Amino acid sequence: MRQVAFFGDQKRNQNRVTVFDTTLRDGEQTPGVSFTRDEKISIAHQLSDIGVHVIEAGFPASSADEKGFVKDIVSEGLESIICGLARATQSDIEACADCGVDMIHVFIPTSEVQRVHTIKKTHEEVISITESMIRFARSHADQVMFSAMDATRTGITELTEAYRTAVNAGATIINVPDTVGVASPSSMRALVSSLHETIACPIDVHCHNDFGMAVANTVSAVEAGASQVQVTVNGIGERAGNADIAQTVMALESIYGIRTGISTERLVETSRMVSRFSGISVGPTQPVVGDNAFAHESGIHSQGVLSEASTFEPGIMTPEMVGHRRRLRLGKHVGRHAVAQMLSDAHIIAKESELDEIVVRVKDISNRGRKVTENDLFEIAETIIGEAGIEKTVILHDITIINGNHVMATATVRASVEGKETTCCRIGNGPVDAAMKAVVGIVPEQLTLKEFSVSAISGGSDAIGHVSIAVEDSKGRVYDAGASSDDIVLASAEAMINALNLVYRLKKEE
Repeated sequence: MRQVAFFGDQKRNQNRVTVFDTTLRDGEQTPGVSFTRDEKISIAHQLSDIGVHVIEAGFPASSADEKGFVKDIVSEGLESIICGLARATQSDIEACADCGVDMIHVFIPTSEVQRVHTIKKTHEEVISITESMIRFARSHADQVMFSAMDATRTGITELTEAYRTAVNAGATIINVPDTVGVASPSSMRALVSSLHETIACPIDVHCHNDFGMAVANTVSAVEAGASQVQVTVNGIGERAGNADIAQTVMALESIYGIRTGISTERLVETSRMVSRFSGISVGPTQPVVGDNAFAHESGIHSQGVLSEASTFEPGIMTPEMVGHRRRLRLGKHVGRHAVAQMLSDAHIIAKESELDEIVVRVKDISNRGRKVTENDLFEIAETIIGEAGIEKTVILHDITIINGNHVMATATVRASVEGKETTCCRIGNGPVDAAMKAVVGIVPEQLTLKEFSVSAISGGSDAIGHVSIAVEDSKGRVYDAGASSDDIVLASAEAMINALNLVYRLKKEE
């Protein structure tokens, strides 16, 4: 068995909380999510690299494939403690032991509703099973976590007895699950405080987000004495998910000054990896990692953060701390200071009267319900200032699309990049996908398409459509662009060309 440090057996340090990540187990129980072996290995490495203390690699007894995946993760030799989940049965525990995990996580329902309707056991039977199975698990692993499933709906007397029994039988850490997300911060604080005073064992908490309080409940548990928190990347998991790692860690680090050992500057990077593998996008307003977490459109807000970031940001959490960047956004509420700054970043200087007109044009586009991109801003500025000058690094000469019901969509693009002609041919899942891939393929930049939307500007079968896109570079910077045409494929290609020109322009000015 691997010898690894165990953080749970330390006396609670008020300035230290460890992180138990269950993305690969509870996170994969999100409806529609199924990670491949390679994706699981990549996520495990990422979690270990950012400092996660315990990784719950999976539920080995659930299938032969799952058992194999857990074994594979154990064999990677990661710094994190690797944990396997087991019901309170010998076969489940043996499955975990067969994988060579460092920690076996044993659970059994303790609330009346779950005892009666899921395992059909009395409280006394649950206590007896807990004692024997924890002893059995401890004979197979040095580290054993015991979870009283549905703890927050279990009577405190019965719950305390279950935890005491587990600890006396050899559990090295106890977990308090809010299995159906019904706790409140005050009730979680009271429950964990009671257990902390009566159970001589480190406490871990696992909170679900059914009422949107998973992170708040987790933090309240830490206030009451919990020394370890269970989380998932992007808060994915059963039903409404779990406590989100980025939100939990940053609340503990920034608000409470509690160290978690997590490399917070890699939180956005980690979020995007899991979003890509899970197929679940991160909403723009998601705290900490969402695209709008440090974005500002309102004129008052933009002016404030340009002068002093803490005017309209927490201050104790900066975009750089989590691997993000501050963004000024264009829209109907945009102000002159933001527009001037965005133009200045691209070395475009407008007179006061010109700047006023640019702002009016931006707001006019937004008021018509259309997203305003940086590319739109630069084109408006070019028109008003009258310069010849928004230099195009990438110029599209022609694009050819082959598509049909018995033909795989293929796009060939001929373009000039920094004065040199180049061509690229790509296949795709339809003509738009092929066209976008071919356009991206003409440049060496590593870019990922993050957003794609189409809206009709006019009606009829020959309607003019507007394509809006957002692309992300290797450093996580996002570029918005768009284009309009009566041919959506051409509009898509032109939108990507506009995005590429933005990338080159802004990189040149850095």
